[in-house]
Amino acid sequence: MKINKTNAARLLDKAKISYELIPYEVDENNLAATHVAEQLSEDIQCVFKTLVLEGDKTGYFVCVIPGDREVDLKRAAKASANKKADLIPMKELLSVTGYIRGGCSPIGMKKNFPTFIHSSCLKFPHIYISAGIRGLQIKISPQHLIQFTGATVTELS
Repeated sequence: MKINKTNAARLLDKAKISYELIPYEVDENNLAATHVAEQLSEDIQCVFKTLVLEGDKTGYFVCVIPGDREVDLKRAAKASANKKADLIPMKELLSVTGYIRGGCSPIGMKKNFPTFIHSSCLKFPHIYISAGIRGLQIKISPQHLIQFTGATVTELS
């Protein structure tokens, strides 16, 4: 099966960063990371989801956390130099990032937003993140992702 490269994959190619594109079966009624992990037969703790938040001082920023966790808004706000932070409304996701729910990648958004990744990523030789569309994940070393996105590693949940 031919897998079409996404913008996120092309950006990694351009930066000469190694990764793998891994397809999975999409269930429109279940876009949860737990479903993705089941489809990949992987531990949910190494399947990361990308959340976009807005801080009261700095504006938009990105949190990449394990699929079975919830973002701690206080910790996310503190990490991003905000007093308060909230998830952006779902209807704003496409206009802010260029991505839709279930296909939001920390790579290749419309703008380069400050990015924070959960410290547990360092326990794994590779993690999975969205490739920018539903049904496709990027398998990448956490160090490469951190380096490419300029992410800050911190406790987010």
